[in-house]
Amino acid sequence: MDNTKKVVLVVGAGDATGGAIARRFAREGYVACVTRRSADKLQPLVDTIRAEGGEAHGFASDARKEEDVVELVETIERDIGPIEAFVFNIGANVPCSILDETARKYFKIWEMACFAGFLTGREVARRMVTRQRGTILFTGATAGLRGAANFAAFAGAKHGIRALAQSMARELGPRGLHVAHVVVDGAIDTEFIRDNFPQKYALKDQAGILDPKHIAENYWYLHTQPRDAWTFELDLRPWMEPW
Repeated sequence: MDNTKKVVLVVGAGDATGGAIARRFAREGYVACVTRRSADKLQPLVDTIRAEGGEAHGFASDARKEEDVVELVETIERDIGPIEAFVFNIGANVPCSILDETARKYFKIWEMACFAGFLTGREVARRMVTRQRGTILFTGATAGLRGAANFAAFAGAKHGIRALAQSMARELGPRGLHVAHVVVDGAIDTEFIRDNFPQKYALKDQAGILDPKHIAENYWYLHTQPRDAWTFELDLRPWMEPW
């Protein structure tokens, strides 16, 4: 391990929020280690970070599988550097009536949006506590605060990840680790929103949807907070988004 390097690990580094967070930390000199289940989908992000002068490494990893997570963290800590910041950014927002929901899909959503957060958060925390420093950030949603109709599975998972973050913050804060939960409420500037919700996407010109780069700025802000004034929960929403 190269102790002169600082690593940010972004699990769920998609084309929008996760990728923007990785790029933001890379601009500050952090080595961006990014994961998705498919390594091929990571290459454009890795290439972009390198083109911007940063260092990046992509890993194909299934965050629902304990053996994959253990190997991922071990590889990064051994071969690249200490993980100073960790971002859990896996989404699983799949609406369905409770009358039609299947046990298989409900369980899969929980695995992706909650259980994977436990596995990855635990493994990273085990390394960070030995150094008595580090930041662990979980991406949440309004579904973690209240459940909406047709979102029982997603709300259950997001309530779970928020509770996990709360417990970790209370346990690990006194040991030097900053654990925070970010509620992202509103449509994000992505191809999915553009193609499937054109009316919502049209609000972009009025700053009516979330810009991934601006979300990323808030993650960097949380990481750089002094320990005498740590934020646990940060709520991000466009100015016109209803509460």
